[in-house]
Order: sequence, then structure tokens, then C-alpha cells
Amino acid sequence: MTGPPPARPTDGADDADVIAQSLDEPELFAGLYDRHAPDIHRYVARRLGEGPADDITAETFLIAFRTRGRYDTTRRLARPWLYGIAANLIGKHRRTEVRALKALARTGHDPVAASWSDRADARIAVQAPLAGALAALSPGDRHVLLLVAWADLGYQEVADALRIPLGTVRSRLNRARRKVREALSADPAFTSVEQELTPSWTK
Repeated sequence: MTGPPPARPTDGADDADVIAQSLDEPELFAGLYDRHAPDIHRYVARRLGEGPADDITAETFLIAFRTRGRYDTTRRLARPWLYGIAANLIGKHRRTEVRALKALARTGHDPVAASWSDRADARIAVQAPLAGALAALSPGDRHVLLLVAWADLGYQEVADALRIPLGTVRSRLNRARRKVREALSADPAFTSVEQELTPSWTK
């Protein structure tokens, strides 16, 4: 007696193909998880800490799996879609995020954000002035700035992720950068921090 045929590999398929194929073969959706979960987890951990990142990453892909039938397969890359789901979930924890940022600004350390300082991005997380500047941003401005700077999404990808017009992305990003720049203007570490907030694709 033979078992079911093995699932088709997804290594050569783009995200839209994987999602479309997973409608008939749900196990193929695991390929999308393998492809994007590490980046989603890393992004959430930078904002909320390691513990919430585990839960939010899992919930992001659970929501994505349940709603995959509505995915627009003309969008070949699913990164904006996945980051948009994660951003909505992060938004539910905004008080936790702001509290952690304010604590970092005040003391330079907070248990919620301790995992940040264990990683390479500690250069950002442990700098109190930046933490205070990020805490002072509106949730919408903070989402746009960090999706560009930390998730490395392009402007159109951020617009797709947050379901807002491209012009809104640009205005929010400009406003967020101006506020951060003003908050850090007296800090000697400002130059290096500004470089960290500049995505690789703009350098």
C-alpha cells in the first residue's frame, strides 16, 4: 500500500504560486512560512521583544493561511501582505511597545526589550534618545518608519502592507524622520543612528 504522493516542492515557485497551490494542497503553505517567518519574527522582536514575537509570528501565518483564498495573486511577493498582518497585530500591543521605548529612554534598559540588546541591532535599541523619539511618534508614523527602516520595505510595499495611499506613506515617513531628527539633533550618536534608520535600498 502506497501513501499519498509527496507535496510538490515550492523552492522555485514565487509567493503567489505557493499561495495558489496551497488552496488545493494546504501543506504547501509551509513553504511560505519557511521563506518569510524568520524575517517577520526578527522585525516583531525588534519592536516588542522575543516573547511576543513568537506569538505574533505564529498568529501572522495562521491569519495568512486562513485568508489565503482572498490573496491577490497578481502580487507575486507576499512580504507586504505578511508585514501588514504583523503590523496590525503589533498595533494591538502598542501600549507595550511605547512603555518599553519610554523605559529605554528613561533608564537605557527594560526587561520587555531585553532581547533587542542581545542582538546585532543593540546599537539602536539601547540608545535612549532614539527610544524616546520612537515612543513619541504616532502609531501610524512609527509603523511606516520602521517598516521602511527595519523591514526594508519599499514605499509601495508599505502602502500595500498598511493599505494606505502611497502619498500617505511618503508624508508619514517624512514627518517621522523629521521628528526623530529633531529629537536626536543634540545627540552625538545621531549620525550613526540616522544611518541605521535608512533602509539598504536607499543607500
